[in-house]
Amino acid sequence: MGELAIVTGASPDSSGISEVNYINQAGGRNSAPLDPVVRGVYDRLRQTPAAAKQLTSNGLSIPFDGDRFTLLRDSAPLLPDPAALRRRFHEDGYLHLRGALDPDEVRALRADYFSRFDPVYLRPGTDPVHGVFSGQLPPDLPPHGWPGHPAHSFVRSAAFTRFIENPRLLRLAETLLEAPALLLPRRIVRHFHRGSPTATRAHVDFDYLDAGSDRLVTMWIPLGDCSVETGGMVYLEGSHRLGHEKLAPLREVTDRPGDPRPISHDLFWVSSQLGLRWMHVVSRAGDITLHNSHLIHASLDVTGDVMRLSTDLRFARRDDAIDHRWTIPWSGDDGN
Repeated sequence: MGELAIVTGASPDSSGISEVNYINQAGGRNSAPLDPVVRGVYDRLRQTPAAAKQLTSNGLSIPFDGDRFTLLRDSAPLLPDPAALRRRFHEDGYLHLRGALDPDEVRALRADYFSRFDPVYLRPGTDPVHGVFSGQLPPDLPPHGWPGHPAHSFVRSAAFTRFIENPRLLRLAETLLEAPALLLPRRIVRHFHRGSPTATRAHVDFDYLDAGSDRLVTMWIPLGDCSVETGGMVYLEGSHRLGHEKLAPLREVTDRPGDPRPISHDLFWVSSQLGLRWMHVVSRAGDITLHNSHLIHASLDVTGDVMRLSTDLRFARRDDAIDHRWTIPWSGDDGN
């Protein structure tokens, strides 16, 4: 079994998990204390026998070891150097930027979202900012993002609009696209709780925006701390360099046989067939991850009580063709 370099401090166990300060494999270190929820994730992993360390996505297991997983590297130190930032983005297909946004603004938006639900949805005695699932769904709750669901009104709210129109996000997109950029009007909020029937399947974004240019930047912004236990995102290492023909055979294993856009719901299958590892990270409020339109990514299942909340935004060059489906506000029933 390969070693998973997640954290440093004490001697690692056989899976490479030791303490709760983590390093990226480029050698950088984040020595800030982790959120207690995130700390608990790694404490539980350390206490689990190495052979039993498993994550799941769409209910299917994948071993949490160094043969299948590695870490995203933090590119925040490159922010003062636009050329270096672009080189890293083109080389890796992504940028993970720690502390790019004000964490208090992120948490305020999280509190706004969960305050829109019937109180029965949240564990009694907890603050909406924590987003702790009670185990009970509100009665008559529409499907996620449909009219009448809190996510539908949330993405149309003044608070959400102010947050996503942060000039720093636009400047980042323009740095990477090397041109004036546009934030596409279809801005999505994702929300998963323990027991959610599905996670995000392995896919590339361009298969959902293929009526326009592929010169796109996606920004994934967790609205709150997010770990492997909270259904965090995972990205397939180096997959942006694969040709489309390499992906076609992977679609043989799918839970959506009538939909050609997802690659597969089975992350172990995808990793095994391509011989590539999934990259993950413990995200903190204020972190963002950007990726190009050809990097394979997916999400893990939520296994704890803290709910996953995130938004994903897409930026395009103003002089490029835009997929018409992304020129109107998102709704959960829009079919895309």
